Amino acid sequence: MTQAYIYDAIRTPRGAGKESGALASVPPIQLISTLIHALGERHSFDKALIEDFVLGCVTQVKDQGADLAKISALYARLPETVGGVTINRFCASGLDAVGMAAAKVQAGFEQVVLAGGVESVSRVPMLSDKGAWFSDPDVSKKTGFVQMGVSADIIASLEGFTREELDEYAVQSQERAAYARDYGYFNSSIVPVYDEEGTLLLANDELIRESTVDSLAGLTPSFIKWGVGPAEEQIYEAFPKLEAIEHMHHPGNSPSLADGAALLVVANEKSGEALGMKPRARIVGVANTSASPYLLTGGQAASHKVLAQTGLSFNDMDLIEYNEAFAATVLKLIRDEKIDSTKINVNGGAISMGHALGGTGGMLLATILDELDRIDGKYGLVAISGGGGVGTAIVVERI
Repeated sequence: MTQAYIYDAIRTPRGAGKESGALASVPPIQLISTLIHALGERHSFDKALIEDFVLGCVTQVKDQGADLAKISALYARLPETVGGVTINRFCASGLDAVGMAAAKVQAGFEQVVLAGGVESVSRVPMLSDKGAWFSDPDVSKKTGFVQMGVSADIIASLEGFTREELDEYAVQSQERAAYARDYGYFNSSIVPVYDEEGTLLLANDELIRESTVDSLAGLTPSFIKWGVGPAEEQIYEAFPKLEAIEHMHHPGNSPSLADGAALLVVANEKSGEALGMKPRARIVGVANTSASPYLLTGGQAASHKVLAQTGLSFNDMDLIEYNEAFAATVLKLIRDEKIDSTKINVNGGAISMGHALGGTGGMLLATILDELDRIDGKYGLVAISGGGGVGTAIVVERI
């Protein structure tokens, strides 16, 4: 099978996903166009070599509707021969877009594919597509819909994590992200965003902030108001040891919603030479799977699947980017797999920098490639859990 390589990975900064956020005035199509133009400035290559564009985006309505990948390609003045497809695998959408691009290249269907993701939560709020999964009570009950934060609280309750443990992890995420920003660890991949008049809107991730365990202790849990939801009976049947859900996740140890986009170039070796670009990493394996719809553990299940495929282990990974879909999800992975905490989410994550939904997967790949370069590492694992139990994982080998 033909090998698929990542030739570059870039991203915008993450803006706060609210009306006052730095990127709220920028339509998602403009975020993608900014990255396409930046890619052209970084590398002089024949854009006619690009055959397809696979884009992850969760809420595909309004500014994010109408096959955003293809329309963005046209908007950014890529050749009309460049295709485009927009996919939704919930929070794993952007990561799965890269996996789909790799599969196309490996199968020989295409030679050069753009891949990545975008989300502008400030303009298109999460759940505004009114999907039946969460808006139809009958569907919600029969499919086990649970609000994501409640899922995290269930994990914390089942695992016996304390509020202090969750807050300690959140503080660590903030400290690591601030350190990485201050020392330029994101500079290789981050692309500043300007408005149409050329005024700088955002150059660094907007949501990084100072926090302490003491300051977080005063925050009120966010998900009590959701209760357990229509699947309450099924949840307690599925987890007989769960006596009650203790709500411990709050704004400080949960991922803030963010605006942002990421873009990667995936190609085979021969086409990479034609592009005049050097490969940064080989895509060793890609896995999609699903776990309990009541929990956010699909990324952990996908990690096991991709490592089994590749004959590698968690211990073989120099770095792991496991999306910070609430503090409890990461702590569970660390405990279950006995992972050295010094090699997982070493530059922070969604708790400190925000979760751009469809854009996050590509952002994590950009982060791990930069960090593998910095530490002269070899293998990296990126994994994301999403709603309904879905999960995606990718293993890369630095070139």
